Order: sequence, then C-alpha cells, then structure tokens
Amino acid sequence: MRCPVCHGDMIVVEHNRIELDYCRQCHGVWFDAGELELLLESLDLESLQVILDDVLELPEAQSGEKKRRCPICGRKMKKANIGQEPPILIDVCSRGDGLWFDGGELHQLITQAAGISRDKPAAQKRVIDFLGEAFQAEK
Repeated sequence: MRCPVCHGDMIVVEHNRIELDYCRQCHGVWFDAGELELLLESLDLESLQVILDDVLELPEAQSGEKKRRCPICGRKMKKANIGQEPPILIDVCSRGDGLWFDGGELHQLITQAAGISRDKPAAQKRVIDFLGEAFQAEK
C-alpha cells in the first residue's frame, strides 16, 4: 500500500491480530474500516467508540492541509476533527474504506482515550506499551 502523504511504501504492523499499515517515512498510520475500534477495544479504551461510530457523518473540518487520496479507492478524503481538546484532524474516506492518521495523531487520540479511562495509570501503561511495541516509539 502507498502512503497518502509521502507516497512511499507502507509496512504492515500487527498488534493483537490487528494489522495496521504504517509509513516508516512520515510515521502515518492507515486503519482499514473497523481496525481502530478493534485497537481501542484491545487496549480497553472503548471510550472513543461514540466518536468513531459517527466519523463518516462528521462535518468537513476547515484546514489548510491538502486533501489526501484514500490508499484503497483513490478518492480524496475529507478532513474531520475527532477527540477532545485539542481536536485531532484526521483524514476519512467518504466511502468508509478507512481512516488516516498523520504521524503523532494516533498517539494523541490514544492518550486522550487513556486520560478519560477510569483506570488511568493502567490505561496509560497499555498505551505506552502498545506504541513502543507497534511503532518502536521511545518509552
């Protein structure tokens, strides 16, 4: 699969039987439809599920960022703000093929989800462990 930002080849990273497409150049992550929900569930961070259920219906976010093409269908994706303050600007395939997170945006979303978890210290540790294991992030 080609990265929608830098057009380099992405690699497949597997975590808990969830396959993510990761760009080693720009550090972006592509989630096929349903994969982000599975990831949050595997980290016990279902708190953002309500936002993700309606991500296709979210209004187009105003941004100076260039629209990117979906790596599956090739159509231009819409920009949408998700998460809490500060909102996270992601790219969403309007056909429902998946979601694109620029480098750092996935970490921001997972950290927000861990921050509102009732079991905050354990959730944050799972986030750090996941990011370190899946994306070789520094701990």
